[in-house]
Amino acid sequence: MTTQPRPNGKWILRLEKVRAGYGPVSVLQGVDVAVAAGECVVLLGANGVGKTTLLRTVSGVVRPREGGTIEFQGQPIAGKTPHAIAALGIAHVPEGRGIFPGLSVEDNLRLGTFGTPGSAGRFQRSIDQVCELFPVLREKLSHSAGSLSGGQQQMLAIGRGLMSQPVLLMLDEPSLGLAPVLVAQVFAALHKIKSEGTTVLLVEQSAKHALSLADRGYVLNRGQVVLSGTADELRGNLQQAYLG
Repeated sequence: MTTQPRPNGKWILRLEKVRAGYGPVSVLQGVDVAVAAGECVVLLGANGVGKTTLLRTVSGVVRPREGGTIEFQGQPIAGKTPHAIAALGIAHVPEGRGIFPGLSVEDNLRLGTFGTPGSAGRFQRSIDQVCELFPVLREKLSHSAGSLSGGQQQMLAIGRGLMSQPVLLMLDEPSLGLAPVLVAQVFAALHKIKSEGTTVLLVEQSAKHALSLADRGYVLNRGQVVLSGTADELRGNLQQAYLG
């Protein structure tokens, strides 16, 4: 199995020897991960191995330690603020959704465009695209986000991430806590997002669903990449993938 398979085209995102953590605790121990334009890459592994920390480090929520590099479209982004990184075209849909329950659905979506250039017409086009992907949200635009079901809140979180029309969409556990029928709906939407050209970096507890969407993947264990390969390769090695 290859350690760093390179598909055709350029890397959109590249991490080399990235280390990061919280206070004195190191979580990522020199991680190499790369994502090419138009593909979906999945991060697999047991809870607590560093998958969420990796996404948070890319988006600037966690600052990387010295020594590694993070590049987006060839530009170093390590150490930039989350706002500056988002403005470059990276949208991060966090674990737990992170919606604002007291605001309306429309206002939550509007926050997805904060700091990005555009007109009222562009905002409306983005709203229309999100509502085409998740029709239930159109019916709920004036409702408070807190009144939505768990599945609808996840759709809102993904929709908010899409409002800026990102180059790279990062998703952390989009199926967490959802009933199987809602998981199927969310992944159907993700397949459509990918088919329309958005590059996706995905953390997902359900390896089956993740590998149905992914082109390639990396398996993390104790803050390091222990396995990588195509989705088919990883599908055939799920036990090794989770035991490391």
